[in-house]
Amino acid sequence: MKSCFLLKYGVLIVIVLALAASCSVDSKEEIGAYDNWAVSLGDKFSSQYSHLAQINRDNVDQLELAWVFRSGDLSDSRNTQIQCNPIIIDGVLYASTPTMKAVALDAGTGALLWEFDPKTEFAVPITMNRGLTFFEDGSGGRIFFSAGPYLFALHASSGGLVEEFGDGGKVSLKKGLGEWAQNLYVISTSPGIVYQDKIIVGTRVSENDDAAPGYIRAFNAITGNLDWVFHTIPRPGEYGYETWPADAYTRAGGANSWAGFSLDESRGIVFVPTGSASFDFWGGRRLGDNLFANSVIALNAATGERIWHYQTVRHDMWDRDLPAPPNLVRIQRGGRTIDAVAQITKTGRVFVFDRDTGEPLFPIEELEIPASDLLGEVAATSQPLPVLPPPFSRQVFTDDEITDISPESEAYVREVLQGKRYGHMFMPPSTEGTVIFPGFDGGGEWGGAAFDPSSGWLYVNANEMPWILTMVPTFDQASMGVGRSVYMLHCSMCHGLQLGGDPTGDYPSLVGIADRFSSSEIEQLIANGKGRMPGFQHLKASDREALVAYLTDTDESAVDGHEVGKESNTGAVLYSHTGYNRFFDQDGYPAVRPPWGTLNAIDLNEGRIVWQVPLGEFAELTERGIPKTGTENYGGPVVTAGGLVFIGASKDEYFRIFDKQTGRELWKYKLPAAGYATPAVYAVNGKQYVVIAAGGGKIGTPSGDYYLAFSLRE
Repeated sequence: MKSCFLLKYGVLIVIVLALAASCSVDSKEEIGAYDNWAVSLGDKFSSQYSHLAQINRDNVDQLELAWVFRSGDLSDSRNTQIQCNPIIIDGVLYASTPTMKAVALDAGTGALLWEFDPKTEFAVPITMNRGLTFFEDGSGGRIFFSAGPYLFALHASSGGLVEEFGDGGKVSLKKGLGEWAQNLYVISTSPGIVYQDKIIVGTRVSENDDAAPGYIRAFNAITGNLDWVFHTIPRPGEYGYETWPADAYTRAGGANSWAGFSLDESRGIVFVPTGSASFDFWGGRRLGDNLFANSVIALNAATGERIWHYQTVRHDMWDRDLPAPPNLVRIQRGGRTIDAVAQITKTGRVFVFDRDTGEPLFPIEELEIPASDLLGEVAATSQPLPVLPPPFSRQVFTDDEITDISPESEAYVREVLQGKRYGHMFMPPSTEGTVIFPGFDGGGEWGGAAFDPSSGWLYVNANEMPWILTMVPTFDQASMGVGRSVYMLHCSMCHGLQLGGDPTGDYPSLVGIADRFSSSEIEQLIANGKGRMPGFQHLKASDREALVAYLTDTDESAVDGHEVGKESNTGAVLYSHTGYNRFFDQDGYPAVRPPWGTLNAIDLNEGRIVWQVPLGEFAELTERGIPKTGTENYGGPVVTAGGLVFIGASKDEYFRIFDKQTGRELWKYKLPAAGYATPAVYAVNGKQYVVIAAGGGKIGTPSGDYYLAFSLRE
């Protein structure tokens, strides 16, 4: 009898425990249902949402600075940035610094627990890092951190390398890309995502014709072995192969996922947003639609097999990369709940798909586009645009959109527009100059969008900045000279047609470089790179020598072993461009009518924009009586159950809180440097915090080395 009693209730206990475990697993599938911020952008759904409500509409005026961490690696001689969305796990915050260190902080005080500097042992350039990844390995956990061409595995408790992972704690991000890609530029700016025992990674590659392929790969999170590869540039026999030239898989690059991923663990599906094929602005060597560039791809996370895809831009000539991970959302349609995928774009659109099938949940129309008149180029005849939701940024630059902040500004912009091509959102690149609007940085950008599961609303910030793209022929090397030709193909897009750099300060001037460096030092910089500049070891030595001769204003004909116009890497590409040039008025304000930056709330259930407000301010224009204009902005929002939207992002260096229902600004705080990063929301010992990186360094703003956390006044 006693044994029966124990058996009966033992079985009952097992059932109860099993049900509890089941409920626990289910709860993990809820959007934003954590006190931790354990995954970049909030959770594996990329929701940028927190259920925490201790900070809310009623008490937001009591928010104050809780702690500040300074990394101490800010250099006045560098234009450094922090774009990291930190992760917070059980009271520990993991983040990156301006010079590519990984750090762990006490999330309640900001005290430094450990730091890892890959530059002490490895040749790692200072590039960009937008987040880290945690993996529970049964012995305290691992932190995956990308720097330079490596993925590092660190012990979460100490920051030391996990020696059994890969080659002494690291694997090459070039693994699985093919031999021809080994000397090319490959890094990873966004964190990978963990599925079971795999870490799935994407890459940033060159945007010129010398780009590595952007294959998606999964490494074993324990051993570092390569588990699977998905070829975004298909090989013979693979789906999409016919959308490229027959030999493209042996030489073409790009079609990479630099923005990060979303993951539906219960379905075992990883959702991959990809960028354009390279070269970005002339596709004469990659004719065709170019699958899987510019696509949302649903892959089996265990095997890397394609489940479905949707290509948002065919044969991209405008750098229309998908800029952020898709939000995995739940929307209401006809009385039922649909698990969906919402993908923001640089064009200021939101594509919404059924999560299982990829079927669009709102109608998509085809927009006819003009033909290209560049030699060797063949544009796609049309591009897909969703009918709903409406665009969250303006779509076309016309004369009606010219700035009206002053008669002088309007006259200046009209003069610059003479002879330029504009009036269509997919106007092809041209040698006359084409206005790109929305611009190269959106519309939507890498900060991502935030989704509120309680309302079905999506919150996204937008840029309203036009840019001018001007193509330059490279095929007349005999008159141009080899050095100039190499410069035009590989350097002019960052450093400008006449070596003057970017007026915002993002890229330095090369004028007078011979006064600062010797010829051998310049050659080493070209070969190995520095800071955000990639190395060009894949260039022939004679091409590098010709480039040095051009930069130092010496005689190119003195370069041994190189006949002008022969044996140059540049011969197959017929065009370069004059750089990534924002279209400003004479005073440095955007050439388009305000607003220049906005925050938007979009109802995904009904496909409508609920509200739109300016994001950011130029105080000097407000003082002139001009309504609040908004500014360019980088970094995304976070939405919470407390009724709030938190966002930095704006050029005016403020951190702001908005009412998520109305868009009314409730609070703002002047940061020590601009917060070009998505914030994170978490709780420690029952206390809610919001933290943001203040790294500045973009669009002419000073650099910083700060993380600032805020909480309610005691």
